[in-house]
Amino acid sequence: MKRRTIITAVLLACGVFACIGASPAVAEMQRGSQNEPRTLVGHVLNDRSEPVQKAIVYVKNTKTLAIKTYITEADGSYRFPGLAPNVDYEVYAEHEGAHTDTKTLSGFDNRKEANITLKLHAK
Repeated sequence: MKRRTIITAVLLACGVFACIGASPAVAEMQRGSQNEPRTLVGHVLNDRSEPVQKAIVYVKNTKTLAIKTYITEADGSYRFPGLAPNVDYEVYAEHEGAHTDTKTLSGFDNRKEANITLKLHAK
């Protein structure tokens, strides 16, 4: 009989702690961050780690296969705002025949702004 009482008390305590952890405020914060669009930013660098102007950066939504492009600024920077949350994206760049490896922005990455540097391989 004592053992059943102890088990019941432990289960009850676990339930109370679970309710505290799943408060409406915490759930709302998690839900809000999952539905907000995110931004991918970064730089394209050459094999000497110098910024590359006018490189073409491609970002592909792996769910819809839609591709967006961006031509880098003078400082090698690029920016893709308004990306869907909870979706994987593949990103790579090309410039004058050189290309970068493809990198992935995971749907599990919940940062509002992710930063990925892409480095061109020498031709």
